[in-house]
Amino acid sequence: MTHPGDAPIQGLVSIKVGGETFGVPVLSVQDVITAVRIDVVPLAPPEVAGSLNLRGRIVTAMDIRRRLGMSPRSEGSPHMSVIVERSGELYALQVDDVGDVLWLATADQEPAPITLAPEWRAVCDGLYRLEGELMLVLNVERFLTLSPPQPMAA
Repeated sequence: MTHPGDAPIQGLVSIKVGGETFGVPVLSVQDVITAVRIDVVPLAPPEVAGSLNLRGRIVTAMDIRRRLGMSPRSEGSPHMSVIVERSGELYALQVDDVGDVLWLATADQEPAPITLAPEWRAVCDGLYRLEGELMLVLNVERFLTLSPPQPMAA
């Protein structure tokens, strides 16, 4: 006999980017920080906003909006960084706002809809229907896997 409390759950940190809600697996999140200076990295892929210094460690800042083909954040608008780890390296996901940690039943997660843009489907594991909104579950590993650079035209 199973009890309702025995259902597998996952923790997701809710974030807002351009009016959309995403969930980042709580076990991937190392820290959440307010806006800090980001230094431009020459010749970096367009998704890389630059790098920042986090307590003596160099962290690659990723522009979620650019990665997902969204409009850029307006100059001077507030933002935060969600620090995640991948293969021992830290990355700062640039977000508009950070919400709560939600503990949701994995059985309630639905597949990403077929109508979702291909670049979004490629980095999302599915979605949850929350009260009044949908939350896409971000796959950090796939999100941080950038496509190889394209050769420059002659």
